[in-house]
Amino acid sequence: MSALRQPDVTRQRLLECAFDEIHKRGFRSASLDAILDKAGVTKGALYHHFDNKNALGYAVLDELIRPYMQAQWESLKSADDPVTAAVTNLRKRREKLRERLLAYGCPFNNLAQEMSPHDEGFRTRLQAILNDWRGAYAEALARGQALGTVRADLNVNAAGIFIVSAIEGLVGMAKTAQSGQLYDDGMRGLIEYLERLRPAA
Repeated sequence: MSALRQPDVTRQRLLECAFDEIHKRGFRSASLDAILDKAGVTKGALYHHFDNKNALGYAVLDELIRPYMQAQWESLKSADDPVTAAVTNLRKRREKLRERLLAYGCPFNNLAQEMSPHDEGFRTRLQAILNDWRGAYAEALARGQALGTVRADLNVNAAGIFIVSAIEGLVGMAKTAQSGQLYDDGMRGLIEYLERLRPAA
């Protein structure tokens, strides 16, 4: 690896370690010293890339959390059958992320609850992600209606709000209860709801 690319490697390492610290402890309790120690870099290196802790947090949100969240709705954009696409996404999420979500919750929702009331930079970024997520469901379901794979009587905007709320609420409930069974049962309930969005046979 060339020396010219080393600053980018250092920056990425800082972002990844900051994400882990923020996910486990929350933004305000996240320790810069712990991030630096885990990343193996100096405070000078941190401030070379980020003006302050907030700037680091914004970068974590923009460059790591947004793509992590966007992966949950990306497949909906081209799906002719959005119900199947959504169910597949939820099953993959349950299989891949269940234990980490139970331990620490959803990194997006954690920040939304913690920082939206206190910092406009966080709030606007979080709101943009939420708008895109709900909108992706609404647009996919509307496309499904046009193609006959979704019930014609469905209010797609209300459904998008409900689905996103159900996903995030379920993670919060399961984290509080520390119950994998609650998470699995809730996921099954949400999948049953999605299956009922198909047209009657």
